[in-house]
Amino acid sequence: MHSPIILIAMKQKTVLRLIGMSCASCASRIERALSNSEGVFSASVNFAAEKAVVVHDANTAPVSKLIDLIRSIGYDAAPAETPEAFRLTLSGLTCASCAARVEKALLGVAGVRSASVNLASMTAYVECEKGACNPEALVHAVQEAGYQAQLQKDDFASTDFDLEKAKEARDLLVKFAVSAPTAALLMVLGMWHDLPMRIGISHQALNLLQLVLATPIQFWAGWGFYKAAWKAALHLTSDMNTLIAVGTSAAYGYSAVVAVVGLPQPVYFDTSAAIISLILLGRFLEARAKNSASEAIRRLVGLQPRTALVIRGGKDEEIPVEDVCVGDLVVVRPGERVPVDGIVVEGASSVDESMLTGEPLPVEKSPGDQVTGGTINLTGSFKFQATRVGRDTVLAQIIRLVEEAQGSKAPVQRLADAVAAYFVPSVIGLACVSFAAWLLFGGSLAQAITAGVAVLIVACPCALGLATPTAIMVATGRGAELGILVRNAEALETLGRATAVVFDKTGTITTGELSVKKVVPLNGSDERKVLELAASAEAVSEHPIGRGIVNHARALGIETHRPSEFRSVPGGGVDALVNGVRVLVGSAEFITQSGIKPEQLPRLEAAGGSAVFVVADGKLIGAVVLADSIRKSSARAVAHLRELGLKTVMLTGDNPDAAKEVSRTVQIDAVVSKATPADKVAEVKKLQSQGEVVVLVGDGINDAPALAQADVGIALASGTDIAMGAASITLMRPDLQLLALAVGLSRATMRIIKQNLGWAFGYNVLLIPVAAGVLYPWLGVSLNPILAAAAMAFSSVSVVANSLRLRRVKLV
Repeated sequence: MHSPIILIAMKQKTVLRLIGMSCASCASRIERALSNSEGVFSASVNFAAEKAVVVHDANTAPVSKLIDLIRSIGYDAAPAETPEAFRLTLSGLTCASCAARVEKALLGVAGVRSASVNLASMTAYVECEKGACNPEALVHAVQEAGYQAQLQKDDFASTDFDLEKAKEARDLLVKFAVSAPTAALLMVLGMWHDLPMRIGISHQALNLLQLVLATPIQFWAGWGFYKAAWKAALHLTSDMNTLIAVGTSAAYGYSAVVAVVGLPQPVYFDTSAAIISLILLGRFLEARAKNSASEAIRRLVGLQPRTALVIRGGKDEEIPVEDVCVGDLVVVRPGERVPVDGIVVEGASSVDESMLTGEPLPVEKSPGDQVTGGTINLTGSFKFQATRVGRDTVLAQIIRLVEEAQGSKAPVQRLADAVAAYFVPSVIGLACVSFAAWLLFGGSLAQAITAGVAVLIVACPCALGLATPTAIMVATGRGAELGILVRNAEALETLGRATAVVFDKTGTITTGELSVKKVVPLNGSDERKVLELAASAEAVSEHPIGRGIVNHARALGIETHRPSEFRSVPGGGVDALVNGVRVLVGSAEFITQSGIKPEQLPRLEAAGGSAVFVVADGKLIGAVVLADSIRKSSARAVAHLRELGLKTVMLTGDNPDAAKEVSRTVQIDAVVSKATPADKVAEVKKLQSQGEVVVLVGDGINDAPALAQADVGIALASGTDIAMGAASITLMRPDLQLLALAVGLSRATMRIIKQNLGWAFGYNVLLIPVAAGVLYPWLGVSLNPILAAAAMAFSSVSVVANSLRLRRVKLV
């Protein structure tokens, strides 16, 4: 007995290394040839990189066929190695300059293709040539740059890192608690000018007392600034710590000389001590706020149970969840979390799946149903067989997606990154210019020092570095809690600029659960024979029409047979071999391509229904009319999108009558029926050529090319893995209201990011000149270094606090 031949469309992305190109026209020629090839969804050729990125059907357009095509037009190609990805957890970074330096260090490691550092989450995402990167070399590169790193494990157990962050926050709090009262005492001593006369000591003795009080603050509480600044200096760079160390050292050093030598000059011990105290407070508050921003990841990780009860050797055995293997029989009791993914084999219960879908209503489970790790068993007890464990579970994949999204960079961040690269050296230069200008234009040495220190302290690259990533972290975390999984920051940013939303119909606007309305036998056949052959041909199909036919046949007790050959034609139908009979099931266009004349096909479509025809060994034997139901959320979701100013379009391979009925019911602006996958791509391209930023929402294999072409592709988790693989955003439950929430989340996020960047840039542009003393000639005021320190600390904290508003902001 031969095993069946399954030829379902399998979408994959392949990177090819190109050989023999000599100019841009060569690249255009290869790209055109690939794009026009059957089975290729999209192709992009980069002349400079000498590579082609091809999204194609692995069955109809395998890699070997793509290479043969490129060779046939005069060039050569070979598969490029798939890059390896590593994620590092970092510590010791304090500003955007630190992040830039770590990125530069990682990019300098042999074999690294790309590196992205997220200051808010303290992570680095690195892509390397396959087999060319040693993870230890990446960690060593970060350490050489003056920071700490550790390779993130696959189990997402960030306990050690969280403990380290908690210890760092405690250390900051302890140092602030000790230094703040001492700084306050120094300020009192500095302002009490007649104190030496009152207690009968000299001014020098008072200054020496202040030196004794200030020294522990400078070199114990402020040691972290010196340590980080020294490491930066060893690498001929500078960062926020450099500004703090230089600024406070200037005030402390000048004052120490005055105190020891006994010069009749004022001292500034209170200034250096207050600056260090305020910055320690600011960093503690910033650490607390950033900790809140990453709360979503910790909650997701916390959903994973520590242990699982499995049956081994006929006995119940409680084992660590990481030891559960595929095929294990797992027992779940009432109130427990499901440890891994699997299929129920015994018992029944209701399960709370809100962590997965955001939907609070419990879902009934019985033998044959799937259960997901992290969900909560509410009532009964059941046994299930583990099908996915470890990093393959749905929960692990969700955590990985959220982490990748939180670690990615939005295009809007590029400006801040560019500024950060030159920020600290520029500030040091401005501080030197301020110091020299005060002396040159008649200011005292004390005034010159005060201005220079104020410039160094008030500058805040931290706010620039935190403006975008903190907002992205909070937004993607809130999205995950709502059931909206965002793959990358770019998709989140683009969604907010969307002007048109294009919907697939079946399975997206409608439930996709088609039911058979009637079976029409033709040419002497009978209903049962038509259903038997049609259901057998569709037995391995993922399409809703196929599932509807199979379910109807089974409900009538009609026996079906698994096809020995199967080919799915997206947008057309299926071609299968059933017990030696060649069976075609599909649309009128698909059937007529097999030799059946159009006039032989009766008009059977009714409003809201679809008809497929059945051909057996070249003879038309009947037709099946199916109907779908519209999702309850579709009309409300479309109304919300229109209120948000978005144009709505529906693309469907269904007949015009059914398409118009659905579009009329949900009030879609425009509809295109009888659309093949290629037509859907062309329609998206047409909208884009008209200046529209297009979002496409779909769930099936035939939507994958259009999802890849759209500016933002959104898939329903109830759809196929191929559709979700092509999408930038996934809705974890089949509720289109989530789409309106996703648009609202994107717009709110971009609003917050713009506010953050506006504040960060505006703060530095306004206060650095004030600290330098540009207002002094007109208003007679300049910025005191202590106030500069308070302003700098407030700047970073305010950016993170503003991002945290995304946890509460109304989205629709």
